[in-house]
Amino acid sequence: MADRYDEDDEPAPNRPKWIGWALVIFMLLVAFGVANVGWLIMRPAPAASAMDEVMKARPELAAGKALVEGSDCMRCHGLTRSYVGPAFEAIAARYQSQGDAIDHLARKIREGSVGTWGNVIMPRHPQITPEQAQQMAEWVMAVPPAKAP
Repeated sequence: MADRYDEDDEPAPNRPKWIGWALVIFMLLVAFGVANVGWLIMRPAPAASAMDEVMKARPELAAGKALVEGSDCMRCHGLTRSYVGPAFEAIAARYQSQGDAIDHLARKIREGSVGTWGNVIMPRHPQITPEQAQQMAEWVMAVPPAKAP
């Protein structure tokens, strides 16, 4: 009967048990980290929760929200994050003390602007009617303003 090893082969060295335990602990930490990141991604943002409360209190804003979401606004603006243009909460914070903010924003939606938020160009949207722009601006101004860090 042949031995398990040839005469020239040396048996595999025994590995310390701590290496196996270290790998198990490492894999558990990785799994916990992935689960934690998944939880952070899936939980609703505080601004989204606050906006849901505003929408419940003022259902007339639903038309403006639908217009914003149906337009190309979300390509450049986020509710809380700046992409190409500023976040909606930053816009609301900037114009909250301005008395004619809704009319001003409605005009910017239709006519576009340059230089208000740096070198970013906001394209004009002539296909949006003045009434639609007004509804969109009302929704933007209803977004709870960003809190200072």
